[in-house]
Amino acid sequence: MMKIAKEHKVNEQIRVRQIRLIGAEGEQVGIIDTRDAMAMAREKGLDLVMVSPQAVPPVCRLLDYGRFRYEQQQNEKENRKRARAQEVKAIKFRVKIDDHDFNTKAGHVRRFLEDGHKVKVTIMFRGRERTHPELGERILHRVADTLADVGTPEGMPSMMGMDMNMIMAPKAAPKAKPSEGRAEDTQAAETPTPAGEAAASPAPSA
Repeated sequence: MMKIAKEHKVNEQIRVRQIRLIGAEGEQVGIIDTRDAMAMAREKGLDLVMVSPQAVPPVCRLLDYGRFRYEQQQNEKENRKRARAQEVKAIKFRVKIDDHDFNTKAGHVRRFLEDGHKVKVTIMFRGRERTHPELGERILHRVADTLADVGTPEGMPSMMGMDMNMIMAPKAAPKAKPSEGRAEDTQAAETPTPAGEAAASPAPSA
């Protein structure tokens, strides 16, 4: 479908005398009087929508405007949902962090990664701690190792001002496991059939 601006004229709002009309199936109808185009729209139970007001004459199209607006709103909602899903979360660690705080913050990072977010892991330095960047790198490597099952670093740690940063990206979702029914079928196929069932028992000797 031709892209239509959010602000556009529909039906009686179109006041020009002539338009270039596009049919409901995308076919070019040509330049016709606006009143004739309105009659065609009513006959087909559709709306006349101006899709290109800057053209000479303006371009209009026959379509179900209510359905179009609904689909457009659903697309916008889905786009906003994807944008939220792709936002970068942020978690900050201190250089002198105890195991409990580390595990708590690493748990937050894990949850974000499992939800499909990227996570910016930041090490905040205080005072002379900045002269020992290896301490920050050690924590970032520990984060990466702890969360290796759900995420992976996008690059090496980098300094920005008083902070050291590393971006963790979620790993691809695991492939779906085969259904139980198929697993049972496979197991049955691999189970050897007893010899007595595979062939008829020999007749007793006379």
